Amino acid sequence: MTRLLEVPLSAISGLIGLFVSTGLWRADYNATCSEIAASVSSASKVHYNGSSRFGENTENWSFTNSQISACSFEPANAQDVGIALQLLAKNRTPFAVRGGGHSPNPGFSSTPGVQIAMRSFSEVVYDQDAQTVTFGMGLVWEDVYSALIQYNVTVVGGRSFGVGVGGFILGGGYSFLSNEYGLSVDNIVSLELVLPNGQVANITKSSNPDLFYGLRGGFNNFGIVTTVTMKAHPQSLVWGGLIAYAEQEWDAFNNATANMVSTVTDPKATVYISTNYVKGEPPLITTILFYDGPTYPDGIYDEFLTIPYIEQDISTRTFVSLAGTIPLIPSLRYVIWLVTYWVPVEEFTLSMLEMIQNQTVFYGDLLSESSAVLVSYDLIPLLPSLYDHSEAPSAFPSLRGPGQGHSFIEILYGWTNQSDDEVMIQAGAESAAYMKQFAVDAGQNVSNALQYPNAAAPGTPLTNMYSQGALERLSFIRATVDPGDVMGLAGGWKF
Repeated sequence: MTRLLEVPLSAISGLIGLFVSTGLWRADYNATCSEIAASVSSASKVHYNGSSRFGENTENWSFTNSQISACSFEPANAQDVGIALQLLAKNRTPFAVRGGGHSPNPGFSSTPGVQIAMRSFSEVVYDQDAQTVTFGMGLVWEDVYSALIQYNVTVVGGRSFGVGVGGFILGGGYSFLSNEYGLSVDNIVSLELVLPNGQVANITKSSNPDLFYGLRGGFNNFGIVTTVTMKAHPQSLVWGGLIAYAEQEWDAFNNATANMVSTVTDPKATVYISTNYVKGEPPLITTILFYDGPTYPDGIYDEFLTIPYIEQDISTRTFVSLAGTIPLIPSLRYVIWLVTYWVPVEEFTLSMLEMIQNQTVFYGDLLSESSAVLVSYDLIPLLPSLYDHSEAPSAFPSLRGPGQGHSFIEILYGWTNQSDDEVMIQAGAESAAYMKQFAVDAGQNVSNALQYPNAAAPGTPLTNMYSQGALERLSFIRATVDPGDVMGLAGGWKF
């Protein structure tokens, strides 16, 4: 199989090991912490290792993206974020911005320097007249959805609990509602941005078209976003939830999936599928059935519901209740290394579904011989109209329409021994490359499809995620707003 990555795997493995080291921070990072504490308002707080708040502010979903910071800084307002940025720039102190801490990539929301925890930016404000929702970047999606239940509206956001709003939105944002309303970036009205020079600006399509373009898919390259305003959409009760099948039902499940994705064009209907190999357990298929309404039209999900299942939690419920049915990785959350890969496709045909089944079993068996505890392939079928909802160009997806795929496979591998980094990263790269080539050989127009930055593995070239024209524009915008490379002190994809 062909490797997907274009950098040496040993270099990526070494990078992961570097970032989880506990001995990297220097005494001058502590000096910056003290300077921040003395300069910001009394409402903002600095915490140090040993306090419970420090632990909460620096914990991450994956140990791959974990470091011991010199301190954590909880800004209470955008002005204090600006003060901190100026001090970080002056002292050249590395920092990270953490919302939900859900990225598995090394250094994306962790640092040996100053960890900026956005938890105080936690308001959710619904504007009925404007039909918008403004909310803070310290929230996770269930907080936003729960706050909006009383208004019978929602926003286009994450599918599961525990995912922070910040990275999800700034990276693109595929949702249960994307068939109807597009990606999260397609629904942004404005963003409050603290620029690298410490100034606070409200960014809209008309006030600053370049930054409005760059922030929608360009992550933290241009400053720190504190709040976002998004379009509000009517939200009734929805129908759906979790249904899980044993390995012996895989053929019937593949048939049901292939039939649905080839015939159903209702934008309110979607499924979210995971084929999972958990060490010590037989393979398991978990599926979220979703219909954006209290009941679904006859026929859409009937085939799924006739297959014998081992677990079912399906009902008419609130949107946030449905999101809560997606399984997490609870007991292993802070003790495993994780890596993700992204494969765009046009359609989940029966042959492709059978191939994914084989990949799940093959790599589950192979990697369980090392320290792998989870081998998961998530299937996200969406409609071609996914890309039709944007009112302005965005950094991601910088290319829309034919050739980009509108359905996706996300690979997630988890393991417990850091010495297995290279084995896991290589296996994921090989599997992703194999599946993409399978789709191309089957006649699907995805050979040059861009990868989703929120699910791209560490070391993925920027040219695999953004078009050349987008990279040129994004580099120009960054050079204009951040000539001192302040945001280069933070991790993440950099233009």
